[in-house]
Amino acid sequence: MNERVHVALPDRAYDVEIGPHLLAQAGAYVAPLLRRPRVAVISDETVAGLHLETLRAGLAAEGVSMEALLLPAGEATKCWAELTRCVEWLLDQQVERGDVVVAFGGGVTGDLVGFAAAILRRGVRFVQIPTSLLAQVDSSVGGKTGINTRHGKNLVGAFHQPSLVLADTAVLGTLEPRDFLAGYGEVVKYGLLGDADFFDWLEENGPALAQGDGTARVEAVRRSVQMKADIVVRDETEQGERALLNLGHTFGHALEAATGYSNRLLHGEGVAIGCAFAFELSSRMGLCAQEAPSRVRVHLREMGMKVDLADIDGDLPDAEALLALMGQDKKVVDGQLRFILAREIGDAFVTGDVAQADVLALLRDALASR
Repeated sequence: MNERVHVALPDRAYDVEIGPHLLAQAGAYVAPLLRRPRVAVISDETVAGLHLETLRAGLAAEGVSMEALLLPAGEATKCWAELTRCVEWLLDQQVERGDVVVAFGGGVTGDLVGFAAAILRRGVRFVQIPTSLLAQVDSSVGGKTGINTRHGKNLVGAFHQPSLVLADTAVLGTLEPRDFLAGYGEVVKYGLLGDADFFDWLEENGPALAQGDGTARVEAVRRSVQMKADIVVRDETEQGERALLNLGHTFGHALEAATGYSNRLLHGEGVAIGCAFAFELSSRMGLCAQEAPSRVRVHLREMGMKVDLADIDGDLPDAEALLALMGQDKKVVDGQLRFILAREIGDAFVTGDVAQADVLALLRDALASR
């Protein structure tokens, strides 16, 4: 049932191992990377309470010892203060360039710990062990690391590829339903941006996947990771094609900032709303058929996901303020905001040729319907 996706970057190639119960086998995968049989693990308190001892036993089975630092769970942890805490702790552990740091948790942990590894001693190796669906299909693969600032999301960071990714699909069974569905926002993104057949498959298998079908979960993770790996190999540092992976993120990141990176809106929920908005904007601009955004919204609704601003609790800024937040997006080039739009499901493209008036009209209509 296990699958392997190879990320074939020159001089920095690595494997993504996908399947159930990989934590118990972690030592067999990690030990060959080590010069000395010890690792420094950074996790969050929630993940540690559920899975840290399983990982410890899996490493110990191959004679690998570990020390662990536990961080608060949540997006707010991706900040300067916690980055400093991670780096100082790793130095306290006397982590050397030849050692391996383990990021054990969701996307927040992976981004933060990967960035700490990138800057520690000018770069030490690290292993991603993602425990959320979002992290397994997206943030653990491709080498993007970073933190948020008051200016926006992921604006400080580095490209630093992991040496290995272990995606244990069995741990997905311990996620809260909301967290699992937030990760599904990144899964559906892959079908929408470049694989219509995968979107067809998700329409048929999404409900079983959400209800715990192990085979469907492995397949969804494998297909998502394979698509991301293929794109990353062609465009590692996002000079062109890799920007497609940000479908839904321009809108989503602005909404995350507007809600204070809080539990009001999870990252994957913002991506799902952003994907719906990207297709709606594409339709309004005459780029795709009107049926496309309707089909996207229907599937997301059937999966029980957020698809519109009305699904976000509490107050939101006005359309102009949301557009200003979008202006801090990393895809801004020469002051011009770039969007990922679509000609149809499975055919997305990057463009800067979008009138602000069209974006404002979309946001105003969405706000008016709350």
